[in-house]
Amino acid sequence: MPSSIKEMMASANAAVPKITADEARKLVASEGALVVDVRDAPEVLASGKIKGAINISRGMLEFRADAETPYHNAELRKDRPLILYCASGGRSALSGKVLKDMGYQKIYNLGGFKDWAEGGGDVEPGA
Repeated sequence: MPSSIKEMMASANAAVPKITADEARKLVASEGALVVDVRDAPEVLASGKIKGAINISRGMLEFRADAETPYHNAELRKDRPLILYCASGGRSALSGKVLKDMGYQKIYNLGGFKDWAEGGGDVEPGA
């Protein structure tokens, strides 16, 4: 079991494939992948989010992902690809590992929001 953040990140990065913006767009178009922003609400409000993404903060992810909790978000399904991102890619990698541990299979790490926005990706205001 990992005992440091360095080990946790290595484990998460090994378990969750990193994808490019183009790969993410293709997954959304071809497989109906859901894009999930795991940043905290104030970050999303300040900078916006990827167009069409839902925001579930890292701290609530397990509750939203578990169908047995009253907090479950029905858009999170184990048969649907999920593309995660945060500010720089760290929280999204850790989030992806947790989801894999919960039985989700098609989990991808897009990395950081800034990279998407600076690369010309569609952005909308955070709500």
